[in-house]
Amino acid sequence: MTAIVKGDFLKKQNFLKGSLILMMSAVTAKALGAFFKIPLTNLLGGVGMSYFSCAYSIFMPVYALTVTGLSSAVARMTAQSVALEMYTNAKKVRTTALMMFSAVGLAGSIITFLLAKFFAGSAETSLSVAMIAPSVFFGCIMSVERGYYEGMSNMYPTAISQVIEGIVKVFAGLFLCRYVTENINEIIIYFPDIDPRAISASAGILGVTLSSVGSVVFFAVLSLFRKRVPEKTEKAVMKRKEIANELFINAVPTGISAVVTNLTALIDMWTVIGCISYFGSRISVPDSIAENEIPHFIYGSFAGIALTVFNLVPSVTNMLGKGVLPCITEAWANHNMKSLSENTMQALITSAVIAVPSAFGVAVLAPEILGFLFPKQPDEVSVCINSLRLLMVGMVCLCVSFPLFSMLQAIGKATLPLKIMLLGTIVKFAGNLILIPFISVDGASVSTSICYAVILIVSVRLYIKHSGVRLKLMPFAVIAYSGGMCAGTAYLVCEILKRSGMGNFGVLALSVATGGLVYVIVLAVCCSGLKNIRKPVVD
Repeated sequence: MTAIVKGDFLKKQNFLKGSLILMMSAVTAKALGAFFKIPLTNLLGGVGMSYFSCAYSIFMPVYALTVTGLSSAVARMTAQSVALEMYTNAKKVRTTALMMFSAVGLAGSIITFLLAKFFAGSAETSLSVAMIAPSVFFGCIMSVERGYYEGMSNMYPTAISQVIEGIVKVFAGLFLCRYVTENINEIIIYFPDIDPRAISASAGILGVTLSSVGSVVFFAVLSLFRKRVPEKTEKAVMKRKEIANELFINAVPTGISAVVTNLTALIDMWTVIGCISYFGSRISVPDSIAENEIPHFIYGSFAGIALTVFNLVPSVTNMLGKGVLPCITEAWANHNMKSLSENTMQALITSAVIAVPSAFGVAVLAPEILGFLFPKQPDEVSVCINSLRLLMVGMVCLCVSFPLFSMLQAIGKATLPLKIMLLGTIVKFAGNLILIPFISVDGASVSTSICYAVILIVSVRLYIKHSGVRLKLMPFAVIAYSGGMCAGTAYLVCEILKRSGMGNFGVLALSVATGGLVYVIVLAVCCSGLKNIRKPVVD
């Protein structure tokens, strides 16, 4: 490994250390994301967030197709090369991927920019799509670099780049949005036919583009410290054409899977706005919202508030998939079933340990959490409380599914996540069409939870079938029981403190702290069940 990079900063990490590094960075990045999204929602309101969320939903499938598959594909090929001590080949994978996918990213950015209005369907949304289009190009470069280091089980560069992204997004996005909002009379003369809220939303979304630029600049600086690899250090070096073919074979199914994943956001956009426009809504909205704006107000509230909170924890456990991929790849390449089983159980259990109490806690404290995060948007919050609760089952399933997708790719089954996600998307689409006319936006939450439950069940069955690893259920039962105790305690403390007249922040802080403490204690008491984590069974 030292043949490729130098310094203690780039030492190889095992699964737990690598995943911890990535999760800490993800938590930091998500905290920064909250500092971005929450003030942005307060600035734009429900309708303004609808423009922002619509643009994001339209953009993300394009971004996912060109970017998402790259990181894992490069990581897998790099991990294979390193496992076989083919360090020159690992370097060649990186340079080939950079040449190949920077061109793809540039084409994706240009196409997205030129066809922004076609994709968006309205001038308001198309302005935001155009502002975020360059992210495809910069995202491709960023993903290749992240995948290269992740494949070497070195998670520091990815972690630091995520934090840099979050910092740039907060400062640039909020500054631009606030500046445009405060000076809208001067700026609107350049966009006379566009809703001022859409102009402010496009300024905020430009911060997302600048954040990807910041990440690329970090990797450019980091490359100055990369030690040159001696030429011809090993005989087995793949040709660039072979590397390109394998990258394509691995990246495309994963990229399409990511597209399918992001289609759920598009499905929500189309069906929530469409169904409420046609069937109406049972949800009360403020009198200040015009009738023709009600669908956008409800969708913007749902996407900007409920889905923002919903995505916080999965974005953290997603890092477990990145952390476990090189370890599973190495174990699979070396036919080490013991290591394969241990890393599999560690990844799934760690995901559940994080996701279950979070979901229980959000479900019982939803009014307090949303009231604290969005104090200036009480009308939007009232739309989302029940929807957020209904999303929590899906959040747990999604959190555990992320590592499974990475592990399926690591054992050479890159096309299976695509097929699984296609099935889930069909379930999601059908569920929205059936449920939204009857229970409004809450139907989108229910169908999301059903969708991810189906995805998790199918993913587990297929991974067990193809890997030969058998999973024990006792650790998951212990975690579920502990999570229930956590939620019950938090709810009781919350009710007692509210009746005592304590403010919302104090109620929330003490409820979360007490529930978390009970969760840790119950897990410790149930240590006999948790011992199963360290003793996986192999066929």
